[in-house]
Amino acid sequence: MAVAVPKSAKSGGRLGPYREVLRLPGLPPLMMLSLASRIPASASAIVLTLHVVLTLDHGYAAAGTVGAASTIGMAVGAPLLGRLIDRFGLRPVLALGTCTETLFWSVAAVLPYPALVVCALVAGTVGVPLFSVVRQSIGAIVPEAQRRPAFAVDSMAVELSYIIGPAVGTVLVLQASSPVAVWVVGAGRVLSGIALWLLNPLTRAAGTGDQPAPPIRQWLDRRLLAALLATSAAVVVVFGTELSMIAGLQTTGQAAWIPVVNTVWCLASLTGGFVYGAMTRAPSLPVITAAVGVAALPVALGGVWWSYALLLLPCGLLLAPSLAASSEAVSRLAPEPARGVVTGLHASAITLGAAAGTPLAGLLIDIASPSAAVLTVGAAGIGVALVAWLLGGVATGRRPPQHPLTTARADSNG
Repeated sequence: MAVAVPKSAKSGGRLGPYREVLRLPGLPPLMMLSLASRIPASASAIVLTLHVVLTLDHGYAAAGTVGAASTIGMAVGAPLLGRLIDRFGLRPVLALGTCTETLFWSVAAVLPYPALVVCALVAGTVGVPLFSVVRQSIGAIVPEAQRRPAFAVDSMAVELSYIIGPAVGTVLVLQASSPVAVWVVGAGRVLSGIALWLLNPLTRAAGTGDQPAPPIRQWLDRRLLAALLATSAAVVVVFGTELSMIAGLQTTGQAAWIPVVNTVWCLASLTGGFVYGAMTRAPSLPVITAAVGVAALPVALGGVWWSYALLLLPCGLLLAPSLAASSEAVSRLAPEPARGVVTGLHASAITLGAAAGTPLAGLLIDIASPSAAVLTVGAAGIGVALVAWLLGGVATGRRPPQHPLTTARADSNG
């Protein structure tokens, strides 16, 4: 089937859509700041984990409790902070979050373990909602017809941050100490909050004014629920597959190859994200989620390290596109006056998927095998994607035709 492609995209090839979207006022500095800010954010978990294990002399289960507390806080706090952004604007929320981050990271290195758990929960709840703010701003700045490449860039930035951040955090802990690493990462997070406050990107489309938020029943419909469900399912598959790969290599004495295999997977994700962002027509989110589940199934056949690297390529190619597709779908369904809370719900869906995927895979690894774990999470992803599709929730991935330089916005309610 022939697909209409904007003239600028034809002349620019794969880079055409990216060139057009990065010319939009306010977007390039937001993208650069988001990448820089996500590096300390992505290093936080590994730094706190190693601090609990190496300095506080607790086990990995105790370290996981700190991570779980932070995760629960973020899942609860994201929509609440999004609602505050919708009502009071971005800067008051960033001021609250930056002050919270300053207090937490200033004392985290010297807190006893029980206090660290409680403070991690509080900091997760009211800290700087970096990831959801960036996605909300992209939805406000970028016209609907150009959001695919914008969210693809965002998903690739996330991937890069998770390549760089945990590695830097680990080096800081091993070469200096865990308290030093905690303070350095904390300083990075605080500076990120200050920089975002200074940038103050749009959180509503220009010209929409201070419209009151519509009642929840008007926007929390089957389409949005389906998008959130598909988002969580894709994240469960990704995190469950990652842990299964790690366990498979570790139990066979190939742990030294885990960073190599993970790098191959991340590079495949970056490639897939780049291709997805340049597409003028793409499958719907439930279809992409189901594809992630299907692509994960062959990983159960992994043996030697290079077989894992090869088997993870199809799943990796779909990783960044699934995140970009979910962001695109949710932004399309969010009404401007409620964009903050809807984007916060999207962040919660991602967080809950990550929180469910790792324990589920871990339990299956313990009672069965890494292969059984990846088969289960893959099948679960396919099943949940089917449920999301049956909800009739998400519109097709086709980008509406629109002049590439226009700043007119399509109706966010679709």
